[in-house]
Amino acid sequence: MTFEDVEFRHLRALLAVAEEGSFIGAADILGFSQAAISQQIAGLERAVGQALFDRPGGPRPVTLTPAGRLLLRHAEAITLRLELAADDMADLASGTAGRLTIGTYQSVSVQLLPDLVREMRTVAPNLAISLVEHDLNDELVDELLDGQIDVTFLAGPYEDSRLDMVDLGSDPFVVIVRADGDLAHRYPGRSLPVHELIDMPMVGQHPPGRGRDVVDDGLRSLGLKPKYAFRSNDNGATQGMVRAGVGPAVMPLLAVDTSDPGIAVKRLEPPLEPRTILIASPSGATPMPAAEKFIRIAKTECRKRLSRSSR
Repeated sequence: MTFEDVEFRHLRALLAVAEEGSFIGAADILGFSQAAISQQIAGLERAVGQALFDRPGGPRPVTLTPAGRLLLRHAEAITLRLELAADDMADLASGTAGRLTIGTYQSVSVQLLPDLVREMRTVAPNLAISLVEHDLNDELVDELLDGQIDVTFLAGPYEDSRLDMVDLGSDPFVVIVRADGDLAHRYPGRSLPVHELIDMPMVGQHPPGRGRDVVDDGLRSLGLKPKYAFRSNDNGATQGMVRAGVGPAVMPLLAVDTSDPGIAVKRLEPPLEPRTILIASPSGATPMPAAEKFIRIAKTECRKRLSRSSR
């Protein structure tokens, strides 16, 4: 025999004999016969090539040799690691503990995720949740497929045969204007005609990406070629520029802090096609139970929130 022949049952026997001080005591706690324990220890000694116990005979307890004490430390460490592995596997199977990494983007992080994480923590209080945020769908998808994140939100419409996606609802595009500005005074209602934005300097998204392209393409389809006085990839900065009077901005409603008294939120007439909020996981892969729980929560909570947002 060689060290490669060492099995976990051998190490369990070593631990039990060392703890009980006898082979019969080890047999009692492990549920084996004394002969079986003797055979396991003998096999372990052949595998390591050294005696592990001094056997004085009679009523005196067996004691570890120097080699036995050394191997015992490794056996304890291996047993601990296996116990931790068992706990981790149980946590993974239950979906109520362990880790969950969620891919997201700015407006979802601010407007939707706090409620979702709170609900997830209610059903999985020992789950450690972390977020990875990117502006672009492709970056989120790459990390999802690489296994760096477990589930991700995406801005739709979006298609990728490598993903299983759930449509959580729509997020309309709105125009935000300065609350005490000319446009707000001339259009005190809830809507603003698109033609009012013609030749008007606007605030928009930067760098170029799906959100910016959807807005620009949508405005062009309505006969408006947008001109930008300022661009930012930060929703708060964009809204701050509108509040300061730099210009209006067309944004998804979820990206807007509607409680800001310095801005007025208007529907565009005619409207742009709304974006959809998607949640995705790798297609064909065994899902994490925690990720499945989170998707179920997102389907329930986001659809309620998004249906209110779309009215």
